[in-house]
Amino acid sequence: MNINLLDDKELEKLRTLLAEARHIVICAHKSPDGDAVGSTLAWKSYLRQLGKDDVRICLPDAFPDFLRWMPGSNEVLRYDKRPAEVKRAFDAADLVCCLDFNQMMRVEDMRPVLEECKAKRLLIDHHIDPDRNNELTISRTEMSSTSEIVFSLIWQLGGYDDMAKDCAQCIYCGMMTDTGGFTYNSTRPEIYFIISQLLAKRIDKDNIYNKVYHNYSTNALKLRGYIIYNKLNVVEELHAAYFAVTKEEMRRFKFIKGDLEGVVNIPQQIKGLKLSISLREDTEKPNVVLVSLRSSNGFHCQPMAVRFFNGGGHADASGGKLHCSIKEAEQIALKAILAFKDELR
Repeated sequence: MNINLLDDKELEKLRTLLAEARHIVICAHKSPDGDAVGSTLAWKSYLRQLGKDDVRICLPDAFPDFLRWMPGSNEVLRYDKRPAEVKRAFDAADLVCCLDFNQMMRVEDMRPVLEECKAKRLLIDHHIDPDRNNELTISRTEMSSTSEIVFSLIWQLGGYDDMAKDCAQCIYCGMMTDTGGFTYNSTRPEIYFIISQLLAKRIDKDNIYNKVYHNYSTNALKLRGYIIYNKLNVVEELHAAYFAVTKEEMRRFKFIKGDLEGVVNIPQQIKGLKLSISLREDTEKPNVVLVSLRSSNGFHCQPMAVRFFNGGGHADASGGKLHCSIKEAEQIALKAILAFKDELR
């Protein structure tokens, strides 16, 4: 199966960028998920395979605890914890690889450091409307994940035979988490060819699944049950659902980052549901509400994320952010649902 992504000119450009680079920074978006962490760790592994000794991964903030098993995750630099060290890494870099985000604003507080960096930029991503002010932009919106793109690039660059098992595990985890365990955005046959090649590296896909999805604390599970029983609002006639979670409620269940990962998908189990919206207060900043949207059954949530939630993303998996109270956010969610009532009926 042909999984090559680049034409000859692009491939030569990528080879040259990597060959000339001596000091490399890899970065990803704020609140990094499995794909952001998996793709950055895998890309670093490949660069080390090429003999690159100075490769740093710099992320804006923490990733969920259930990803801490990933090989190399303990070497990640966090901007929210070590801003001076991150800035030094960017200042020294001659190549910055931007993975799993399409626009500078996605790194939030780390944005000035990235924008002021004089290094050449390589963007590898699968979100729509990428910033193309880069030395090379590799954007494939049809692909399941940035991790899938990373595998295809390593394959086309001739790096598969020497790929380490650790690298293969990170790629699989990124692909798995960005497709909900291959339950959405995962119908392309190339995905399963890639999985077969990762399995040939002797990864244990069942163990990876358990580490990610069977890794919640008792409090996290109780929080999920509380939300579904007490907070879920279903607009039956419009096939939509939403819920809002406050900081106080999260504190009550001893919330840690990652505890609500994927909860927005749960209402999708309702027969005929087309839209699910999650609203939760930011635990660190006042009057900030984090928004996640999921859609199915012919409705696409991305336009709603752009129009109402200052966000964007994929057709059926989007996100955003509101600067208001949680009560106001609920009103905005209802307004958004009503604005799209004709498509949701």
